[in-house]
Amino acid sequence: MRRREFVGLLGGMATTWSYAVRAQQVIRPARLGYIWIGAKDSEYSTRDGLRQGLRDLGYVDGRDYVLEERYADSVPERLPGIIAELQQLQVALFLSPGVQVTRALIAHTSTIPIIATTPDLLASGFVSSLTRPGGNVTGMSLTAGPTLAEKWLEILKETFPGIATVAILTASGAVYLDRIQAVAGTLGLQVRYFTAQDDPKEIDRALSDISAMRPDGLIVESDANLVSNRTKIIEFAARHRLPTVYGNLDYIPDGGVMAYFTSIFETWRRLATYVDRVLKGANPGDLPIEQAVRFELVVNLRAAKAIGLTISESMLLRADKVIE
Repeated sequence: MRRREFVGLLGGMATTWSYAVRAQQVIRPARLGYIWIGAKDSEYSTRDGLRQGLRDLGYVDGRDYVLEERYADSVPERLPGIIAELQQLQVALFLSPGVQVTRALIAHTSTIPIIATTPDLLASGFVSSLTRPGGNVTGMSLTAGPTLAEKWLEILKETFPGIATVAILTASGAVYLDRIQAVAGTLGLQVRYFTAQDDPKEIDRALSDISAMRPDGLIVESDANLVSNRTKIIEFAARHRLPTVYGNLDYIPDGGVMAYFTSIFETWRRLATYVDRVLKGANPGDLPIEQAVRFELVVNLRAAKAIGLTISESMLLRADKVIE
């Protein structure tokens, strides 16, 4: 064996040992550091799904674990202080829904395990591969690849055949723009991206620009910060009677008309098994990244009628769930 390979092997063994030692040192109840980019009342699916998953595995809240919840109120500058506070509490691991929180965590720790969900953990550079993520990050990619954004466009056009122009509200920039433009061309649509990456003021500016464009339809991509500010986005779409497809199911109970996405509740219910394995000493870098494979189409018919939008019978039959 070459010296370089031997040193690399030792490094990998040392990392594995460090997580095993960490597991032995975890004091029950284990502290789990949960960080959400928005306000406390703006998110519930992640926490509820995680708690249900832990219950399924026999964990008792307060006895076996404590969820240390922290909220940045859509102010990314608060993340370093929140992370430092949780590090002082000696959390056993971090739970990270969203790109902004995951990026901040990676910048502040390379030793505390991070279980994350982002649109694409690999494309974002958070992990080195899907099968062996490496480092201290694992979790699930929610929209890996361009096909989901294409599906949002197809659903919008099929439901409202008369539309010709579509605005796309995104927090990640023109992701998959080439593929979206190609699909838009086949559907006879013109699309334009509007980016709001950090705070609510950026969302306000983006919505103002969309209003000036006066598009026929709107797509809201999946992003934790956008979800945190979904009330203003839903109100904007309703005020303009704008046919909209949302990239997150949490928009629907609050008055969104249509959404196509994976269930965040079920995602984090599943990721509770990652928490269990990490607490028992597994190296997060050895736990393969999962990719969402099941997506749901949900239609809020009551919300559609309230703003004068008609949903075709064929689309209602295709929907996995219809709120009447």
